[in-house]
Amino acid sequence: MSTDKSINSAASLWAPYALIFSGVVAALQIGKLPPALPSLSLALNLTLTQAGFLLSFIQLAGMTLALAIGLSADGFGLKRSMCFGLVLLGIASAMGAMSDSATGLMFWRIVEGFGFLWVVLPAPALLRRHVHPQNLRQLLGYWGAYMPAGTALTLLLGPLWLPQWGWRSWWILFAVLSWAMAIILWRVVPSEFASHSLNDAAAAHNVEPVANTDQTTWQQRLRETLTAPGPWLVTLCFGMYSGQWLAVVGFLPSIYTQVGLSGGTLGALTAFVAAVNMVGNMMSGRLLQKGVHPSLLLIFGFAAMSLGAFLAFAEFTVALPWLRYMGMLLFSSCGGLIPGTLFYLAVRLTPHERNVSTTVGWMQQGSAAGQFAGPPMVALLATWVGGWQWTWMATGLCCALGGVLSMMIAQNLNRQTSAA
Repeated sequence: MSTDKSINSAASLWAPYALIFSGVVAALQIGKLPPALPSLSLALNLTLTQAGFLLSFIQLAGMTLALAIGLSADGFGLKRSMCFGLVLLGIASAMGAMSDSATGLMFWRIVEGFGFLWVVLPAPALLRRHVHPQNLRQLLGYWGAYMPAGTALTLLLGPLWLPQWGWRSWWILFAVLSWAMAIILWRVVPSEFASHSLNDAAAAHNVEPVANTDQTTWQQRLRETLTAPGPWLVTLCFGMYSGQWLAVVGFLPSIYTQVGLSGGTLGALTAFVAAVNMVGNMMSGRLLQKGVHPSLLLIFGFAAMSLGAFLAFAEFTVALPWLRYMGMLLFSSCGGLIPGTLFYLAVRLTPHERNVSTTVGWMQQGSAAGQFAGPPMVALLATWVGGWQWTWMATGLCCALGGVLSMMIAQNLNRQTSAA
């Protein structure tokens, strides 16, 4: 019996990191497309606008059903939902590799979108239940880095893999990774993880444990979530961030290919832009841990993204490629403060413990809507003006709206603190 307990205890120590790495594997499915866009565009004769829709099509599921999947994950079981999502991602990626048309590829991208949601929506709720309260902010900051981590890995490896083995083997690779991660998650996260870990954390802090089983109906959880202002604010704010980040970073390989970069140089430059976003995510957790107000991190992040996009795309920097690249790094690194902060706020501003997955689902729906609309809109703008020089205007508008929402979040937090 003691041996079983020690094995379960060791597994519980690794469980938060298994959850985070599951998010990274799910993000690989989204990130695998940008480095393949140049070759896919040639093979399938895609226009720039069609490429933008292909880039954003995986968000169709999230834009329409993230809230519903968040609700169902609470009832279906959080760990079970994540494993199901990883298996579905693998199936969709394998089937996508067999597609012979852009239509078939888009269909399986939509299915990948459903699998992605089943993986990423339950994770913050599981982290909240497992992690001690004083470590939750930092680990949620780490969780917020799952998307840039997956994107950076694919941008780095794609230009090296794709010329040698082609895009179909690229799709098969991520199918295998998804299935392998499903097995690891099932083994590492104990069966009693969701039911006991929150009570363990509560007992360690001498507070009343929160029951894992909740008798409320999904209609009540939905009503509680959508009638509270906090979930709406973080949802809209995430949409303002995610749409512009995916639009800029998603087209980066295509932009740099147009100026003659290829192979390892292209991969390294684009991957580094995505990778520095992880630094911002992790820093958000550390700064929140030290008591920095979340709204300050949001406002600073949006301001830095606005300045970075201006330096990266304005016409006066066309002869200064180093300054343009510095602008990209500023855009991505400081922008990384935003998602890590919003994941913390989604947990903080949820109406009740039972609403965490639903709140995160609603936030993911806003994020997906931004990612669905952002790339095609930026592509249409670039097509209309004959280049990327006005991209900073589109991102600047998103940043201005994000700044306003950040101030509203600050007011909501102040009211919550006063009520407590």
